[in-house]
Amino acid sequence: MGVKQILEELEKRRDEARVGGGERRIASQHAKGKLTARERVDLLLDEGSFEEREAGLRSKDPLGFKDTKRYSDRLKAARAKSSMEEAVLTGTARIGGYPVALAVFEFAFLGGSMASVVGEKLTRTMELALQKRVPLLIVSASGGARMQEGILSLMQMAKTSAALARLAAERVPYISLLTDPTTGGVTASFAMLGDLILAEPRALIGFAGPRVIAETIRQPLPDGFQRSEFLLEHGQLDLVVERRELRATLRRILAFFGGRDPAPAP
Repeated sequence: MGVKQILEELEKRRDEARVGGGERRIASQHAKGKLTARERVDLLLDEGSFEEREAGLRSKDPLGFKDTKRYSDRLKAARAKSSMEEAVLTGTARIGGYPVALAVFEFAFLGGSMASVVGEKLTRTMELALQKRVPLLIVSASGGARMQEGILSLMQMAKTSAALARLAAERVPYISLLTDPTTGGVTASFAMLGDLILAEPRALIGFAGPRVIAETIRQPLPDGFQRSEFLLEHGQLDLVVERRELRATLRRILAFFGGRDPAPAP
């Protein structure tokens, strides 16, 4: 069975998937709006299975950057606002009993922007997936590279893409889940390199924003441009999945890659 067959099977069985009481409660609670990284953990993962890694890594100010505020002050404010040390949460977990290496973006931390430390945490998570030979899951919610770190942030695009190439060479699966928004350098690197690329409905996904594109080409954009459904129709995504169905869908995908029958719903 190939990737096309598993996608067809997922589409066929989504309405049949059973959702447990705890999962139904969480899905209902977070049916709309942006989720924090911790809420994503609660929504997608087996209860109590998440073990955080690289929690001590945090950004500094390598360029001494200042615009209307000092970058160092922006970092302090972002940590206070999000209760996170950085814009991505990484670790290991289980989904339906299947092990994964995991990275989840926190949009409340400077728009989930990718700085040097974000790229390092992602790369270490990719290397962990390779070491343990478990699937990698990255949940993206980001405005792209962090401007306050200049070229250092842009270098993370190449760094993460190179790490994913090593996973591909060793046939370690990578599942990319795109949420609203996933844009800029994140879209232009690891977010669109998944073996399977999933997205939530109506998520904004692209590199430059629609206004910039419309002004550049001087033409009106089609309805739904850069939204999940538009990208699915044009072959850039494999599946658009309602939030309440994400955990059951991921469980079936992991079962496929594990070469076993899908684990029963908890």
